[in-house]
Amino acid sequence: MFGHRSDGKLVKTIDPLMKLTPHIMPDRNDAQVMSMYEINCQGMDEYIFKQRKENQLRFTYMHILIAAMVRTVAIHPKLNRFVINRRIYKRNTIQISFVVKKALNDTAEETTIKMTFDGTEDIFKVKEKMDKEIEANTKSTSYNDTDALAKWLTVVPMRFVVGILKFLDKIGMLPKSVLTLSPFHTSVFLTNLKSIKMNYAYHHIYNFGSTSIFVAMGKEKYEPVVLDHEEEKIGSAKIMKAGVVIDERICDGLYYGNSMRDFMKFVANPEKLEVPLEKKVEDQK
Repeated sequence: MFGHRSDGKLVKTIDPLMKLTPHIMPDRNDAQVMSMYEINCQGMDEYIFKQRKENQLRFTYMHILIAAMVRTVAIHPKLNRFVINRRIYKRNTIQISFVVKKALNDTAEETTIKMTFDGTEDIFKVKEKMDKEIEANTKSTSYNDTDALAKWLTVVPMRFVVGILKFLDKIGMLPKSVLTLSPFHTSVFLTNLKSIKMNYAYHHIYNFGSTSIFVAMGKEKYEPVVLDHEEEKIGSAKIMKAGVVIDERICDGLYYGNSMRDFMKFVANPEKLEVPLEKKVEDQK
């Protein structure tokens, strides 16, 4: 209450325009900015092949994208901010939420996984953590604590209870146990539409919770590209498009642009993520 939360700290030193923005756009869906990123898959494919051949490690695009996002947030901490009740907070940890289906068929259940990182992890550590969580949550008999919370909400007066939870979240009194389980209180929410053979989408960011970034990775396909600008040489490349929706109230356009340029460099060159980060960059007070 009064600006205090268990999942973040109030940002006090902020320029006047950024401080005013949440009052002009009080809801998260007021402040959505949507961008599409075209990812040339060559760098990822070469890295995946190399790791499988030399180290017998099976990487996927999702491993690489999440490792790249963790590193990007670690060195660009303003991406890890969120807005609640017209106040801007810096999150205490880096968290990534994503949905997995227990089987690729229409009747299979799905579950949400939320992972916490300290930001210094290399790509191998990110993969190890992800594989462990996915294996534990994709068994037909497995139900995590988030599943249990969702099930409980379906057996109580949902409209009333969810309204209470939203109010408690707004005033900073949502129990820490709920914040820990809620997939909507996370740095980045990622959906892998590629896994169900769908194109990318611009997924809205939720008004409930504190998610400021939503990434939707789509199915890759071959597209014409310019191979040599000077010689006007045209060819084809495997391109995966990703729709990214961000809450514009957390940082200015230049900061966001520079951050996403680093993200794209990491995705194109996953080797850059093999060295652990010595220390993540801390946000301002």
